[in-house]
Amino acid sequence: MCSTTIVSSSPKRVSLIEDDAEVRDGLAAMITGSEGLTLAGSWDRAEAALRAIEGTRSDVVLVDLELPGISGIEAIRQMRLRWPSLCLLVLTVHEENDRIMRALCAGADGYLLKSLESTRLIGAIYEALQGGAPMSPEIARKVVTLFREAAPQPRSDYDLTPHERRILNMLVEGENYKTTAAKLGVSVNTVSYHVRHIYDKLHVHSRSEAVAKALRSGLLR
Repeated sequence: MCSTTIVSSSPKRVSLIEDDAEVRDGLAAMITGSEGLTLAGSWDRAEAALRAIEGTRSDVVLVDLELPGISGIEAIRQMRLRWPSLCLLVLTVHEENDRIMRALCAGADGYLLKSLESTRLIGAIYEALQGGAPMSPEIARKVVTLFREAAPQPRSDYDLTPHERRILNMLVEGENYKTTAAKLGVSVNTVSYHVRHIYDKLHVHSRSEAVAKALRSGLLR
């Protein structure tokens, strides 16, 4: 899951994995020109990113899905396992249901289309850093439809406490860590602590996986 460190004066460090040089250069220029963000790294292949990204101290990584060599989805899976607090956002032209679900289940914190306006893309980066799960409107509609059509799995309570259920329900409803903390009257760190326990009990590694499992398992019915 993304780190939920309180926003500081230090710029947030953004890295890119994108094989199209023109797109990559455009994204780099957009990030460099945005207040509060700085470009930490830029690669055209996932293999290079996986070798170098730890040294960049990145806060968030924008990942294209259609890459030469290791795919974007596999890169997300590996980065999620190695750096659980790193924000991983898909940035792609692909809208197929299968790609969306595989990317989210691999550990992506959000799914954005390249047609998204630059100002909304910057906003999505900050939303993710604050604990949100940004998606382009077209993708959000597809995800809702997919969950409605999915057959629920046999119900299990996973030993969640009532407080953990309440927090999980708020995440499903789209609240981020900051708004959840405000509504519960607790600190962001307290919410993060409970979310880690929820992830452990559900055997998931990201917010997107937790939301999917909650909905498919009927946890909140």
